Amino acid sequence: MTASERDTEFLIEYAGISKAFPGVQALDNVSFAVRRGEVHALVGENGAGKTTLINITAGALQPDGGRILWVGQEVNILDPRGAQTLGITTVHQELNLCPNLTVAGNVFLGREIKRANRTLDWRTMNAETARLIDMLDVSVDPQTSVADLKVSEQQLTEIAKALGRKSNLLIMDEPTSALTEHETTTLFETIRRLKSQGVTVLYVSHRLEEIFRIADRVSVLRDGKYIGTLNVAESTIDQIIRMMVGRELGELSHGSCETKEERPLLEVEGLSSGGRFQDVNFRVNCGEIISFFGLQGAGTSEVARSIFGLEPIDNGRVLVDGRQARINSPADAVKHGLGFVPSDRRGEGLVPLMDLKSNIAIVNLDAVSRFGFVNRRKFQEIAQRYKDKLDIMSSGLDQQVSKLSGGNQQKVILARWLAAKPRLLIMDQPTRGIDVGAKAEIYSILNELAAEGLGIMMISSELPEVLRMSDRIIVMFEGRITGRFSREEASAEQVMACATKAAAPDTAA
Repeated sequence: MTASERDTEFLIEYAGISKAFPGVQALDNVSFAVRRGEVHALVGENGAGKTTLINITAGALQPDGGRILWVGQEVNILDPRGAQTLGITTVHQELNLCPNLTVAGNVFLGREIKRANRTLDWRTMNAETARLIDMLDVSVDPQTSVADLKVSEQQLTEIAKALGRKSNLLIMDEPTSALTEHETTTLFETIRRLKSQGVTVLYVSHRLEEIFRIADRVSVLRDGKYIGTLNVAESTIDQIIRMMVGRELGELSHGSCETKEERPLLEVEGLSSGGRFQDVNFRVNCGEIISFFGLQGAGTSEVARSIFGLEPIDNGRVLVDGRQARINSPADAVKHGLGFVPSDRRGEGLVPLMDLKSNIAIVNLDAVSRFGFVNRRKFQEIAQRYKDKLDIMSSGLDQQVSKLSGGNQQKVILARWLAAKPRLLIMDQPTRGIDVGAKAEIYSILNELAAEGLGIMMISSELPEVLRMSDRIIVMFEGRITGRFSREEASAEQVMACATKAAAPDTAA
């Protein structure tokens, strides 16, 4: 192959890239190439080396060995500015926004437009930001403070910020982790439009279904090593999973549970809250997984948060074990046997600077305390018990929880609530941002909990997850229930139809 042929085929090539951290070989002789103008997916479990490779490409890290070729020429990307000079733009999984700035202020951060008198040209920046946001089909005022946005809107702001830069290579790390199905579809349309304009996209995602919707080819990393590259059109999800994990995984679904019984743990009657949701009625039985599905603004998360006392309720009532429960705060919810795993595990679920054992035991302090003093032995025993039960991978109970992988962080939050022994567990986006192996482990844990008689209320924006894991599915649109399905009668088409247009008001219990 001649140099000119190489130039026309590949935008970036990784040749023997290696990187080690103390005690960890993050990348080990990784070599593969990304063609110009393609959407190239990069997949692997947590710890496979994806983030390290992204950071090397973005100039945030330097490799220990190997070469990077850009349009056939070796380059040294010494810092993020060097990456930007080449036209490499990265949308990181962890949002990199300034919460006290406006949406436009974030989109133009570091490349502000100024008038002739050197003052900031906010009119032009607001107009350009509005154009970028409109590409993503989201209603956000460019002058709104980022701190006032929902997580999904912040994610879209991060993407708009990247779109505003003229990119040759756009790296997207879990860009849909906080997005609804509608927002994801719009993003994919934007990616296809960028591809038609010659932009190359390196797309990292744990949601393998997305790979088949958007990518041309997929490269797999495992334990820091390059496993192979496949043409997406000629591969299957099972084939990719085998490459990722090096083993067969069990069926990622919820089986029928023998302990499930028609005995309601939770009953919700006529629940309403301002303009967020109206007249919501449902029940969750012992040993049952019931899922709520809806697009952005449907009100599914708001219903869950209101039941747990995090947001106010205007009308309706909540019954636990057949008795009306007055839940005005999370403390009230815990007393009634409810647990809650939030969608934003880092912002609302974990105390990131505390160690693993403290994060597990924090809701269960009464069980390990007497007269205001903590029994350290019991404290340690409870943490160790649930660390072992959920197979949380860490260097020990004293490891800072922020240093754990996303899947293990999610298991820490689960361990916390299991230690509190709830009757019913509310889980909002239980597998957001975690890899397929960790996802299988979470599903297995939920199946075991349901088999033990725990009721589970799951809110998920991943339709395949909802169809796999649910005994019953409730669909919402604009704050109202528009569909109810048993697992036997549910189909992707029916569920999505109810999620995208309002049906007749639903008042069934």
